[in-house]
Amino acid sequence: MDVSIVIPVYNEEENLPLLYQALHDALDNQPWSWEAVLIDDGSSDGSLKILEEMAAYDPRHIVVVAFRRNFGQTPAMSAGIDYAQGEIIVFMDADMQNDPADIPMMLDKLAEGYDVVSGWRAHRQDTFATRTLPSRIANGLISRVTGVHLHDFGCTLKAYRREVITGFRLYGEMHRFIPAFADSVGAKITEVPVRHHPRQFGKAKYGLERIGKVILDLFAVKFLTSYANKPMYLFGGTGLTLIGISMLTLIGLVIWRVTHLGLYDAHLNRSPLLLMSVMLFILGFQCILMGLIAELLVRTYHESRSISRPIE
Repeated sequence: MDVSIVIPVYNEEENLPLLYQALHDALDNQPWSWEAVLIDDGSSDGSLKILEEMAAYDPRHIVVVAFRRNFGQTPAMSAGIDYAQGEIIVFMDADMQNDPADIPMMLDKLAEGYDVVSGWRAHRQDTFATRTLPSRIANGLISRVTGVHLHDFGCTLKAYRREVITGFRLYGEMHRFIPAFADSVGAKITEVPVRHHPRQFGKAKYGLERIGKVILDLFAVKFLTSYANKPMYLFGGTGLTLIGISMLTLIGLVIWRVTHLGLYDAHLNRSPLLLMSVMLFILGFQCILMGLIAELLVRTYHESRSISRPIE
């Protein structure tokens, strides 16, 4: 199998026949073999029945994976990776806002030597205030934190070479950060504009509540991509910073007392800044100890997998 298109499905019964036809229209005349891995994420409508009928009618191209309940888009995509047989894996949504006709163009871009081709909904057909604007803010924040500069992390339509996405597991809401994980293993990434159509049937599955999840997951992604193998750099650096602030505060207090230039005429032990200095020192020391514990955990993890830790 050359290409696997992984498509999470949740309550999209009206869009599935259109999706099936669009996939065949876009891919049947291409020189490579393809399959569509559709993961039913616990749909409560007739989506699973339609998927089963599609698989029975076209077993050559349609593979169906059914979840017992709704787990979310990221677990669905992770399951799709496990079941996909293609050397190239393409993700897309089932709501027909992504256009399967863009897939050949993205595969041509992969053939130029890229490992990841990310779709960019340059002319997004969504409500500006509740979807487009928050998405733009999130994309700017993710680009700045991860160092992977893309216009549209949230666009599901992306194409990957299998080897750059099988070395890590997805969980939470981390599907939008796959390019960042791929970049951490040296993948060559590019972005191309893709078509984006207004939703005709069904309703959007995400709202403003996802903003908090994105921010929290961004902390996790930054840690995993930058400090997973060197946690002491994070914890130890934070600890040294706190201890440094503590020492500077204490020195400042002593100078104020000796020269009588400060705000406190009483003894140092009556100054709240002294208490703050002591607390910062204790917190800094605890951060360093946490870094040492994290280093031991990382060493144990790598040794348990018989993977030698790279020299930093």
